[in-house]
This record gives sequence, structure tokens and C-alpha cells, in this order.
Amino acid sequence: MDLRNIAIIAHVDHGKTTLVDELLKQSGTYRDNQATTERAMDSNDLERERGITILAKATSVEWKGTRINIVDTPGHADFGGEVERILSMVDGVVLLVDAAEGPMPQTKFVTSKALALGLRPIVVLNKVDKPDAEPDRALDECFDLFANLGADDDQLDFPSMYASGRSGWADMELDGPRKDLSALFDLIVDHVPAPAQISRKDEPFRMLATTLGSDPFIGRILTGRVESGTLKAGETVKALSRDGALIENFRCTKILAFRGLSQQAIETAEAGDIVSLAGMSKATVADSIVAPSVDDALPAQPIDPPTITVTFGINDSPLAGRDGKKVQSRVIRERLLKEAESNVAIKISDTPGGEAFEVAGRGELQMGVLIENMRREGFELSISRPQVLFRDIDGQRMEPIEETTIDVDDEYSGAVIEKITGARRGELVEMKPAGAGKTRIIAHVPSRGLIGYHGEFLTDTRGTGVLNRVFHGWAPHKGAIPGRRAGVLISMEKGQSVAYALWNLEERGRMFIGAQAEVYQGMIIGEHSRENDLEVNPLKGKKLTNVRASGTDEAVRLTTPITMSLEEAIAYIDDDELVEVTPNAIRLRKRHLDPHERKRAAKAAG
Repeated sequence: MDLRNIAIIAHVDHGKTTLVDELLKQSGTYRDNQATTERAMDSNDLERERGITILAKATSVEWKGTRINIVDTPGHADFGGEVERILSMVDGVVLLVDAAEGPMPQTKFVTSKALALGLRPIVVLNKVDKPDAEPDRALDECFDLFANLGADDDQLDFPSMYASGRSGWADMELDGPRKDLSALFDLIVDHVPAPAQISRKDEPFRMLATTLGSDPFIGRILTGRVESGTLKAGETVKALSRDGALIENFRCTKILAFRGLSQQAIETAEAGDIVSLAGMSKATVADSIVAPSVDDALPAQPIDPPTITVTFGINDSPLAGRDGKKVQSRVIRERLLKEAESNVAIKISDTPGGEAFEVAGRGELQMGVLIENMRREGFELSISRPQVLFRDIDGQRMEPIEETTIDVDDEYSGAVIEKITGARRGELVEMKPAGAGKTRIIAHVPSRGLIGYHGEFLTDTRGTGVLNRVFHGWAPHKGAIPGRRAGVLISMEKGQSVAYALWNLEERGRMFIGAQAEVYQGMIIGEHSRENDLEVNPLKGKKLTNVRASGTDEAVRLTTPITMSLEEAIAYIDDDELVEVTPNAIRLRKRHLDPHERKRAAKAAG
């Protein structure tokens, strides 16, 4: 059967997973009476809840005698480690762009990786049936983006289509018949080349592992594209590390190929196809699986380095061990090492005391997803404020800079620019009208300046602004950036909070807890209205008297407390504070810095 391997690239919420749903339906992958789910490729609970793609996944459809392997890539740069590996498996990319928003930062990030590999893109302008769609402008912006990213003449001569993924149609012309996706299928078959590996069928077997998974029945599974040769189930192969060192010899117990949404066992893996192998015990991502006669490893794509680090420690608060079952540092360490094995964008290291672990990654969202997965598995953790990783380049201290794209209503643009270019040390790159009373602001801002900014940004724009960010590069250190301005309210007692006490404390600031909440000494229960921290007593009840007059008893009506999400809590805390994460609660508390941590915190603050 003829073969095509493609990846679909899109910014968050531009309709990528919905389009894959329609490709599966219209290719005849489903039976007529088969029950289907919306966003079928988002198999992970967190992906469904948040509406984002976190893990790269493959599927396969048949169209007029051609098998098309489709890889769904994450749309957020924090999960870019997935993207960098996945693109080495495909021969073409479909770039999906919202016809109203145009190419966005995450699109730029993944597209730059695809163009650098020499892949020729197909541009699909999605959601052209939206009232504010401007497909011609979006198409021009795509061309400009490709030119800025150094695309060659073949890549700039890209075909484009107009589509509505939700309605299930794609046409070469804007006023086309709008019936189905057959034009897109035909374009993929005609434009994307067949894998060059097919001509290397007679060579020894070679495959580069790009994703790691596990199955409760067959164990460890490695997925990748067969670069040369063929492999039959039951044959013996060996795994080589990047530098060619032997990791293990193993018998390939099973070969799985993607057929629709499921994987089916096949007898033979052939050059060019994307398959999963089982039977190994040590081999992992970026290792080469080769025939016994081969001694050279395949070149693996370099992975961009991490830009932030977060400290994961045991939960040592007075309420520790009440919710979770996994509380020991040994168990936490094993779980983090397991994560680092499959996610090459994460690096784990021990702290000097050995009770906590430094986890380096791409961004707050990536860390938030890891912590959320761990708390759902029953872990209890204490999490520090994210710190930016610095580099010394030619003797100069460099820090990561992010390209920030902001869409705000015109009336709020001044406040946003003042915050970004002032204390947060950003540089304004471009500012232009985005239509419908909105302004698009593009700025280069230090990663340090964006930690904890999102909540403030939503307040400044009354919840209407949209902020997207992507790693831009390294620049000389920009100097000190002030942290959170407001102090916090700290509990001085242990017990259950009392409504009357919280009611009296409301004039001091905004509360994070309600009545009858468990509190302990050192726990942060609210934000102070001034810059200093304040110790308060949330357990203080009303003094009883024998006076019973209608005017003496005031009704206690508490303002609704602020409920923070995990990412908001991690971004909110200061260097001397921690987030306590358990399966059922997210709490903030003060901590005592030892001299080593105090020195590191001062260095990070510049």
C-alpha cells in the first residue's frame, strides 16, 4: 500500500483535534453504528478538561488505496519536547491557522522546527465561516511568517485551503462546494512525498524511538518510524544510545501499527511505516533500535534546553498525610525519574539535602500538568516558586527571553504596555490594530518578568485579554525585576477557621479560605492590602454577652474567597513561600529558607 506520513500543527484552540475527528469519520475509519466521542485524539483526562493537546499521538486512515499516518502535535510550546522528536517521523506538515487570529506564537514555534527539517507545509485556513474571519490576511501573514523563518523557495510555494473543521469541509477556493474533506485528502496524497525510507527496504533494520509508552499486558512500548529494512515479530534486535553504546539486546515480542484510533498487531514492520515495538526493558526515547549487524546509532534531533526550574519536596505541613498515600521522598523521586525518561524536555536533579528535587522544564504550564497528574495519582508535594535558569555565554550572564503576543481591547493597551515595558523589563516589538476594537501587542519579555504576571494581566484587562508566549532566545541579564507587591495574611493558630474572625479580617485584605477550613500556624489564608506580611488569628470567635438587642448582633456575610488554580498558586507565591499540593487541596504557606536556598533565591532575583 502507498504510504504518507504527516503531522498536523496548530496553535492552541485553532481546531486541530476537531479536524482530525472529521478526517477519521470521512475516511471510513468508523463503522456506521460505532459510538464515537468528540476530540477522540485527546485521550488524556487533562487534555479533555483543558481543551489542549499535551501528548503527541498518531493515528492512521486509508484514502483511495493510500495509508496516511497522521501525527497530532501539541499546540503549546511548553510541550515542545514532544514536537521536536515527532517531526523527525513525518515527510510533510499540515499547518492549521485560525482565519480570524492568523498565525500565533505556538504556530511559529512548531513551524520553525518543521521548516528547519526541510518539510514542505500545506496551509489550511480553518474557521473561515466565523463572522470575524479574514482568510486573505491570515494567508498573507503565513507567507510572511515562512519568509521570516528562512523558508526556501519550495517551502514558500505552499498550497493553501479554506476549511471548517467543525462542519467537516475543506476546499481549494473560498466559495467552493463546502461538502467534505476529500480535497484535503487528495492534496495530502499529491503534495506530501512518500517516505524516502521505502527505497531502503533491503538494508539492515534501523528505527529511532521517538515516544515511550507502556501497556499493562505487554509492558514497555517504543514508537518511531522504521528508517530502513524490515523486522518480523520474534526477531532479536539491539538498542543503542545516541553515542552508539550498547544498551541491551532484546527479542521483539510484538509489533503494533496504527489503524484508526487503535493499534493492531502486525507480523512485519517495513521501512517508512510508523510502528510501536515491545519487548525491551531499558531502551528509551532517542535510542536507536537496530539489527544485530548494525553498530552506528541514528542521529537524534537536539532538544531545546529547559528554561525554568521548580523544587519538588515532601509535604511536611501539620496536615501532611491526610489525603494522599504517596508521601515519601523516595516515591516522589521514582515518579519524577519515570517522567524524565519519557519526557526529554524535563531534567531532574537532587538538592543538597536530598529531601527535595530540582525539576527543570519549559514553562509553568508543563510543570502544572506534571503536578496535577501526580496529585491525581495520590501524591502529596510541596512546590517552590519557579526560578529562571541562567546561562553563562562568553563570560556574560544570559537569561531566557520570551516572545509575548497579546490581544487586548484598545482601552486596556496602555496599561498592559506600561506593565510589560516598565518593571518587567520587556521591549515592545510591534503594536497594530487587530480589528473589532482590539490591539495586538508583540513584545520580548524576560521569562522572569512573566512568572506570576498572568493573573495581574487578567485583572488589568477585565478578563478580556489573551496572552500567548513562546521562547525567543537568550539575552544579557536585564537587572532586578520586582516580585509581588502585596503581602500576605498568615495564620498564627491551628484549628478550624471561624466566620466571625474572617469577617473582621476582610478589611485587612482578600481571603483565600472560607469558614470551617482547616488552618495551621504559618499557613497563608489571604492577601494583605499592604506590602508587608501580617500574622492574624482566623480562630477568634465572638465574645458572648447577656445583651440580646436587635442592634447588637450584626449579620456575618463573608465575601466569596479567592480560589486559585494550581498554576495560579505556583505563580503567585514568593521565594519564601510554598504551595502545598494534596489530592484534595491546594494550600499556600510560609517556609524557612536555609542559607543555601536564600543565596539561590537572591541570585535568581538578580
